[in-house]
Amino acid sequence: MNEQQIQQEIRLAVSAPNVRLFRNNVGSIKDADGRLVTFGLCKGSADLIGFKSVTITPEMVGKKVAVFVSLEVKTPKGKISDNQRAWCDMVADRGGIAGICRNVEDAKELLK
Repeated sequence: MNEQQIQQEIRLAVSAPNVRLFRNNVGSIKDADGRLVTFGLCKGSADLIGFKSVTITPEMVGKKVAVFVSLEVKTPKGKISDNQRAWCDMVADRGGIAGICRNVEDAKELLK
């Protein structure tokens, strides 16, 4: 199974009212005039990004907050780059949900 197939399986498996994930294509291409056009959040940002809605405790007024989710999808033998590791660490250090997913079970575990 390739990375794209794993991504699609993950998106379908974790789809829930409180979770929204979007494909984050990162890269660049030259347009018809030869200008470089870049897309995606930034180099190293994860394949799937979005949010998980979490109800905070009554002590915190009982409101919901959206927690940023960043899932880097890899095949079982795929390697993570230094930029991808740095992105994942940065998101997690700031309170987001971030990790490497090689299958649906990895994604479900991160989103628990």
